[in-house]
Amino acid sequence: MNKHEFLHKFHLHPLTAAVSSPPLGTGGVIKESAVLVALVEINNALHVVLTKRASHLKHHPGQISFPGGKVEKHDSNIFATALRESQEEIGLAADSVAILGQLPEYRTLTGFTITPVIALLPQSQHYVIDQNEVAQVFHVPLQHFIDQRNHIIITVERKMRQHPIYYMPYNEHNIWGATAAILKDLCENLR
Repeated sequence: MNKHEFLHKFHLHPLTAAVSSPPLGTGGVIKESAVLVALVEINNALHVVLTKRASHLKHHPGQISFPGGKVEKHDSNIFATALRESQEEIGLAADSVAILGQLPEYRTLTGFTITPVIALLPQSQHYVIDQNEVAQVFHVPLQHFIDQRNHIIITVERKMRQHPIYYMPYNEHNIWGATAAILKDLCENLR
């Protein structure tokens, strides 16, 4: 799928509730966050920008994720959060990012709400990795996630409830959890 096909489909379909968001599981304070689902066109096909978290991090070390993080008091809105975190983690300049919109919030079992912000990047994007947070930046063709044969769902039980856990492996990368669920939501909204 190239940029023009994506823009046509993304704008024509209304956003619905997240198809894969579990109920909040903590009963406590909700922690708001935002991620940047950045797309870059390479050889006439869109690719998703993903990061591998640094292995020394306390939370989710080595996991595949989107650039993003918690909302800070000084962030003017959810888009500002996604842009600030993306600049901090992988050096994206806010003026090089074309925000297209957002997907519905994804709620985690650990009490986070994640707002996925969809954006396009220029083809010649250069990344500056903050190695305190990110070990690697890589691209995956969007078509890989659109192909439902690459979707794996495992059901786990937590607090006597069944919860789906999504997996979308790509090469040596095991893309799972909230990242895979958000990608599934994006693909559902493109159908």
